[in-house]
Amino acid sequence: MALVKLDLPDPMALRGRWAALAAVQAASGHGERCRALRPLWHYDDGHGSWIDLHHLDEGRAVLLGQDRNESETYYAEAADFFEEKETDLLAGAPEWWEPPVRRVRDAELFLGFVYGFDGSTWHRAEYDLEDGFRSVGLPALSTDRTRETILAAVQHRPAAGGGEPSHRQIDALIAADGEVDATLVAAVAPPTTGWDAEAGAAAARAFLAA
Repeated sequence: MALVKLDLPDPMALRGRWAALAAVQAASGHGERCRALRPLWHYDDGHGSWIDLHHLDEGRAVLLGQDRNESETYYAEAADFFEEKETDLLAGAPEWWEPPVRRVRDAELFLGFVYGFDGSTWHRAEYDLEDGFRSVGLPALSTDRTRETILAAVQHRPAAGGGEPSHRQIDALIAADGEVDATLVAAVAPPTTGWDAEAGAAAARAFLAA
């Protein structure tokens, strides 16, 4: 079965935006929602929907996850649990897609989508159902979405003196591409009790390990 070609950014093109959001989330005390764990980059919306990007050798990567409300694809154990027809998310896929999938299944998590990057192009298995990838809303897919998500995080815990970071300050954090220090984080995160710019900088720098 032929795979479907996808129009998504190169994995490393996501790094600056993903790391910037991770910096703000960690500084605010919610680093578990967006972080890098060596070759794995994680994002979740705090409500059970999530995406993981696994970096493999030779520039390859596997991106997988689930939208707990919108994924209409049911793979493996999920098909049995929900008593739905199974969508084979690995149909036609090369063998190197399987290890990240196995790790997720071993963690007893359900999958709605599995995408593979072969070093130049993203692909997925062929199906017509909504798999939930777009509805999870990975902010790192665009600079505008990343800015919006960072601003929402900042506005949720505003500084005592009011105000919010400018696009220039957020863009500087993104442009650092993971090479982030506490000064860059402090320019975006509100200077109020409970925000930790050093923790934010460390969270961003973790993305350099991949």
